[in-house]
Amino acid sequence: MGLPDWAEDAPARSLFVSNATGTFELYAWDRATGGQRQATDRPNGTTDGTLSPDGEWIWWFSDTDGDEFGVWMRQPFAGGPDEPATPGLAASFPAGLSIARDGTAVVGRSTDDEGSTVHVVRPGQPPVEIYRHRESAGVGGLSHDGSLIAIEHTEHGDAMHSAIRVVRAEDGSTVAELDDSNGGTEELGLSVMGFAPVDGDPRLLVGHQRRGRWEPMIWDPLTGVETALEIDLPGDVGADWYPDGSALLVEHEYQARSELWRYGLGAAGDGSADGGALTRVETPAGTVSGATARPDGTVEFLWSSAAQPPEVRSTSGKVVLDPPGMKAPGSVPVTDAWVDGPGGRIHALVQRPAGEGPFPTVFDIHGGPTWHDSDAFASSPAAWVDHGFAVVRVNYRGSTGYGRAWTDALKHRVGLIELEDIDAVRKWAVSSGLADPKRLVLAGGSWGGYLTLLGLGTQPEVWAVGLAAVPVADYVTAYNDEMEALKAMDRTLLGGTPEEVPERFEASSPLTYVDKVRAPVYISAGVNDPRCPIRQVENYVQRLEQRGHPHEVYRYDAGHGSLVVEERIKQIRLELEFAQRYVEVAGEAGA
Repeated sequence: MGLPDWAEDAPARSLFVSNATGTFELYAWDRATGGQRQATDRPNGTTDGTLSPDGEWIWWFSDTDGDEFGVWMRQPFAGGPDEPATPGLAASFPAGLSIARDGTAVVGRSTDDEGSTVHVVRPGQPPVEIYRHRESAGVGGLSHDGSLIAIEHTEHGDAMHSAIRVVRAEDGSTVAELDDSNGGTEELGLSVMGFAPVDGDPRLLVGHQRRGRWEPMIWDPLTGVETALEIDLPGDVGADWYPDGSALLVEHEYQARSELWRYGLGAAGDGSADGGALTRVETPAGTVSGATARPDGTVEFLWSSAAQPPEVRSTSGKVVLDPPGMKAPGSVPVTDAWVDGPGGRIHALVQRPAGEGPFPTVFDIHGGPTWHDSDAFASSPAAWVDHGFAVVRVNYRGSTGYGRAWTDALKHRVGLIELEDIDAVRKWAVSSGLADPKRLVLAGGSWGGYLTLLGLGTQPEVWAVGLAAVPVADYVTAYNDEMEALKAMDRTLLGGTPEEVPERFEASSPLTYVDKVRAPVYISAGVNDPRCPIRQVENYVQRLEQRGHPHEVYRYDAGHGSLVVEERIKQIRLELEFAQRYVEVAGEAGA
């Protein structure tokens, strides 16, 4: 069950994601009556949706079998037929959506041919293009009165660090520009956190990295005034507005945990007078994966820990939504490991099964790469622990949550940098008695799947088994086939295209090292995946076949992962069975 979204002008109307039917779909919830209904029903699921401000319409993105390429649809909140929400706009990859109170939509799009475009779609009128650029860009937000649009863009060529342009919805003319990267010469980025929720108030809440971490400030694009917010908390700080604009709901992430705070903005709403007060919003220890302040002053949040499955809670003390059907069982808590590495101290999260070590150990590597593992519930690690494996999750260089320098360290030696950190944690796990050096499994999905294949080839002597889900396997072919936004990210990470820096693509490609792989390899891939396309996976598999190397490949009819619960369970079962074939687990007959 996901955190419910709610309509700004009709807060009793909510939209949430649930897998109660066995597939992740969108559900409408009328809090006034308590009624709930399933709004979407597609074979491969639906998760991308929002409500119009008046709560009359549910907008949802319709792609084909998980390929992320499609159009926006809409249906009445109370139920009824779906209809095209933005007639006149061809299919694309989505790049942001904002809906005004008069029904006008601001739609961000991305295609290989057009690059990034932003369109204003007014009811009954053809779409009007107001922005176009080859580099990545998207809709960041729309002012409360619908007059101003915030666009996040990377026209300077650094896809990891966005600038912000505010334009007039009327004609797309520029109001103001905020670019901390100085045209791409500095590694500083900005993010849109939202316009003030008050009519006639143009102020924009902006995330910045000026002090080496993410934190919010308030920017008035009409006057250029920037208001710093003195929020003295370690780690990354995000924020969103309270519905009346009187305060900010602060989301604080530090060392793989998160918490909530209320930051008062004072009578003037700008941090003056009685503003600046920072008050703790009580949440249990663990991770808050999303939060929203309601008009009545309560805060609803999606919370979990490694030991306890997710719950949608409220500061009122109530459980906001209680999903029907079977409940996920709990798992074991994580412990923290801090390991000295070549680029600084590395944080890893460890879960241990019952019994005495050393254990067969899965290094479950997160994707992104700009992401991080946290003290949050995850079904895959829980399953491995249930089957007698220890699980180690490494927040390698490139991960978020440990400061800008740690995230931005991932440049040019892509993949190899992360694996240096993973190897340092591996050595600690073995020397500490946690992990059996002969029973080490390297596993991950997406970027984690990429690091798995790269690690099997560059560190062939240390891994007993490799499990790679939706991986990058052949970097050059992946670049040529992937969606345009990811091409821009790869150019930033590697410093150019395969033609411009062929030596870097070669050094960072798992295909380069495939003949050195010793461990048996299991690969799962979505045949409609636009992020890690299937052709480059087949190139890697073909090389394994030519060697006669032990491997299995599981192809499924979806994109970058599946939204069907039974399919997810099947994939974890196949990974477990493959690993147990080559790694002996206490109490089981291993090979």
